[in-house]
Parts: sequence; structure tokens; C-alpha cells
Amino acid sequence: MATTTTTARTTLSTTQPSQPRVLSVGKSSSHSNSKSPVPSIILVPGLGVQGDCHSGRSVQHQALRQSNPDAPNLRQVHLIPVESLQQVSAKIGGKALSPGEIGENITTEGIDLATLSRGTEIHFVGPGDATNNAVIVLTGLRDPGPGIDKVRPGLKNHFVRRLAGVMATVKQGGSIRPGMRIDVVRPARADPLVVV
Repeated sequence: MATTTTTARTTLSTTQPSQPRVLSVGKSSSHSNSKSPVPSIILVPGLGVQGDCHSGRSVQHQALRQSNPDAPNLRQVHLIPVESLQQVSAKIGGKALSPGEIGENITTEGIDLATLSRGTEIHFVGPGDATNNAVIVLTGLRDPGPGIDKVRPGLKNHFVRRLAGVMATVKQGGSIRPGMRIDVVRPARADPLVVV
């Protein structure tokens, strides 16, 4: 299904894929607001994205680390649908937000991540590779802090909880790259995602 949204400054056109997929991947070794797009990322079980500043067994987010440095890291991987970036871009006008610009590791397409339950598994499947896929488990919603306004002034006000993406931990490691298919395995119990 193709949709076109026109604002005073920006025209965004999207075509929903028939199968949810990975659009972009990124990482950053420093606690910056954005993550640089890369050809692939490696997920490490129980840690997160290899070489990313948020990788670790205990919380790595700077503000959360100050209040409880020994808390388990429920924010190992950040995912956001490109549709959220497009929706906010249409509201704010100007240059469209790019994948990785607000700090996500994985930009998805064709899946509304915020409607999934806590404990949902996301399986990343490459072409012709039905085994040995990386698997993450959704832990909650992202609630961006004031640092997101360094990307663009006033941006935080546009990323209300359901638009800011979801957080996850790594259950099974592997390489993730753009174009990979996303398979969803829902938990037996449907608990809504809350901010982590």
C-alpha cells in the first residue's frame, strides 16, 4: 500500500513491504545523540550491539546509570519504525529525519513495534537463512530525554512514548543488516510495553 504525505516543506512517500524488514542499522561507541549507519551490526547475547556505547549486562544509559548502576540493561538494542520517523518529520517540516539520527540501532519498516507485548521475540532472517538468526526480546518503550533536542530543537515534544521506539535485550546473537526479514514470535501472555 503506497501512501504520500505532503506538508508545506516536505513530501514523504512510503510503500509498505509485504513482510516487515530491517531498513537500516547503526551504532556509536560514544554517548552521542545519533548512531552512524553501518553495513551491518553484530548482536551479542546478554550484552547488545558489539561496539555500541549501550552494550553491557548492566544499564549503560547515562542518566539511568547514575540512579542505579547495577540495574540490568533492558536497553541493549533500540529499534524504531521508519514510519515513526516519517510521521514526526511531517509534523516538524524541514529535512526528514534519517535512520539512526535519534539514536536507534535498528530502523524497521512495515511493523508497528509499539503495539507488541513485552517479551515478544523479534527474529532477524536473512535470505536463504532460516537458521542461526539473531533474536531479541522486547523489554519496553523508549522515553527520550532532553538530549534528543540536540538533534533538532523541540524534537522531544514530538516523540511521545509510542513514537520513540522500543528497547530490547539480545537472546541469540548474530549479524543484522538492511533487507533482513523480521519474524515476530508473541509471548503466551500479552503484557503491554512500558517505559524502561
